[in-house]
Amino acid sequence: MNRTAIVYALVSAALFGVSTPAAKLLLESTHPAVLAGLLYCGAGLGIAVLRRLRRHVFASTDAAEASLSRADVPWLGGAIVAGGVIGPLLLMIGLARTEAATASLLLTLEGAATALIAWFVFKENFDRRIALGMLLLIAGAAVLSWAGAPTFATVAGPIAILGACVAWGLDNNLTRKVSLSDPLQIVELKGLIAGPFNVALGLLAGGAWPSLSGALLAGAVGFLSYGVSLALFVVALRHLGTARTGAYFSTAPFLGAVIAIFVIGDSVTTQLMIAGALMGAGVWLHLTEHHLHKHVHNAMEHAHPHVHDEHHQHQHDPGLPATEPHTHLHRHEGLEHAHEHVPDMHHQHRH
Repeated sequence: MNRTAIVYALVSAALFGVSTPAAKLLLESTHPAVLAGLLYCGAGLGIAVLRRLRRHVFASTDAAEASLSRADVPWLGGAIVAGGVIGPLLLMIGLARTEAATASLLLTLEGAATALIAWFVFKENFDRRIALGMLLLIAGAAVLSWAGAPTFATVAGPIAILGACVAWGLDNNLTRKVSLSDPLQIVELKGLIAGPFNVALGLLAGGAWPSLSGALLAGAVGFLSYGVSLALFVVALRHLGTARTGAYFSTAPFLGAVIAIFVIGDSVTTQLMIAGALMGAGVWLHLTEHHLHKHVHNAMEHAHPHVHDEHHQHQHDPGLPATEPHTHLHRHEGLEHAHEHVPDMHHQHRH
């Protein structure tokens, strides 16, 4: 298992978790939808600058990421529509008709939606250990979000929030389809398209533009908690698969609460300790997974940063980079072997 990718997923969750206490402060003077748009805009603009700085750094090297291709456009477009447009719109509709306690608990189902879509729609492999780990992580998030007995006084609100969770789960799965491409390019496009849309949506819903300092602060939070976080999430998707990455990302509420304790001075609660125990057990089940069997790699052709490991034994045409890691279009011939693996982009076989 790629331990570095696990670290990326957990750091991604921690950065996203920071956005919760930060957003609580910003919401005092900013409409929720406008704030969501500013966070996306901050992510898109910040990552756009970072991407161009990186281009200069790697201009003379061979380790640059592969750009999105025309074949990636439908997947990325679907992810932006599902996660950047439909998800926030359904959430706004749901929050207006749902009590806070009910909404918080329902939002923990994004991880479950991500995993269920990955397992049963995109046929990503899983076993009882991984399923149990996911259940523990979601249970921990639910415990942490508990703010009183939930009620379902109206059905429309909760259904809309569940719809938002499904939209974000679909977003995660569609983003996985393009995860071999440049993560910064993916985040830049997501932010610069979804951000202005959500700002416009918030203004149409009656929200007002915040002060300059408030907008800049929201943009800075968006760059770290949405931009950098999502870029790390995309890399984790590449190496771990959607459900497992989503499972690690489910720790975001817990990590956000821990950060709030040290930064804001929140108190340690019984809820937090129970949630931490449940999530710790869930992460342990995933970390200690051992999945080994004989499997077949079908022939494929794509581009991404790689070294010449057992899955990359191709010949180089004259003029292609020889140093490793390097990026170029390459072909995988059919291969059958056995080793420990997870459903990364090179292990898409059926079980």
